[in-house]
Amino acid sequence: MKRKSFLYGLLTVAAGCTLICGGCAAGRQSAKKREVSVLQFNVWQEGTSVKGGYEAMADEIARLQPTFVTLSEVRNYHDTRFCDRITESLRQRGLTYYSFYSYDSGLLSRYPLTDSTTIFPIQGDHGTVYKLGTEIDGRRTTVYTAHLDYQNDTYYEVRGYDGNNWHRMEAPLTDVEEILRRNELSLRDEAMTAFLEDARREAEHGSLIFLGGDFNEPSHLDWTVATRDSADHHDCVVPWPCTWRLQEAGFKDAYRTRFPNPVTHPGYTYPADNPDVDVKRLTWAPLSDERERIDYIFYYPRKGLKLTDAVIVGPESCIRRGERKRETSRDAFVTPKGIWPSDHKAVWVRFQLE
Repeated sequence: MKRKSFLYGLLTVAAGCTLICGGCAAGRQSAKKREVSVLQFNVWQEGTSVKGGYEAMADEIARLQPTFVTLSEVRNYHDTRFCDRITESLRQRGLTYYSFYSYDSGLLSRYPLTDSTTIFPIQGDHGTVYKLGTEIDGRRTTVYTAHLDYQNDTYYEVRGYDGNNWHRMEAPLTDVEEILRRNELSLRDEAMTAFLEDARREAEHGSLIFLGGDFNEPSHLDWTVATRDSADHHDCVVPWPCTWRLQEAGFKDAYRTRFPNPVTHPGYTYPADNPDVDVKRLTWAPLSDERERIDYIFYYPRKGLKLTDAVIVGPESCIRRGERKRETSRDAFVTPKGIWPSDHKAVWVRFQLE
């Protein structure tokens, strides 16, 4: 029923033209109630990893018409500015989006920007955080994108694969203290510190705050006693620090807020089963159940901001132990219209703003 209600809402939005006016940032919504949606989309090297991937990515964004898009794996190939290119592709599809130059992660907005900032700059290939500022009905709104360090990825080590080179280990790492020690060798915690410092200032000024990203790290809300025997957790209950710190700072995980049970709604976003790509290119741990929810949308609770729904966008099947498998969870999906451009699934979250 959740899947049907979400798709019904999607069709209602399209039919009502609330978000499809190309030159209008917000359409003709009531000033008292306005829908705001955020799409987190890892585009797998700008869609270049799948034949027809770039155009498919633009088509998916145009189909969903989110208010904001947070992008991962922006590479600016061949001296191009990817965010300029994608906004032009969306313009050709009748939609106006605004953006700015970035690398590694990116942001798109239906509303004109008031400012943009680099929060955590690229250092080698260890992740980034950027921010845009805009206004919705005169209210300061900030949206952050985070594509965090993919190295020292110790959730793979729990599954018996080295978190830096993905070679098989002699045995899975199951000591939680050691898992967290090795995890801290990444730059994910430094990027999260930079985000939290900036977001704290925005919160003090009353801003609406959204964060979308591929964290390359699981959620502490997903590695619980209830899930210790699932997806090769090997009996581990781990307080993964990025999501833990966000929770401590008052942020809410939109998907886990909407679907609090990680057993019935694991919300896995990686690895996606892309039918146009050989399985060997979709798995980093082929003998393991490496399914994980690593793409997130967080928000800071505000009066008048109501989470209304959350959905996984992408194939309903996944890669498990090196094979294509259909998910049997109760997660809500919006499946691709055609080609799926990524090895990740996207996350789309909708809010009502009064």
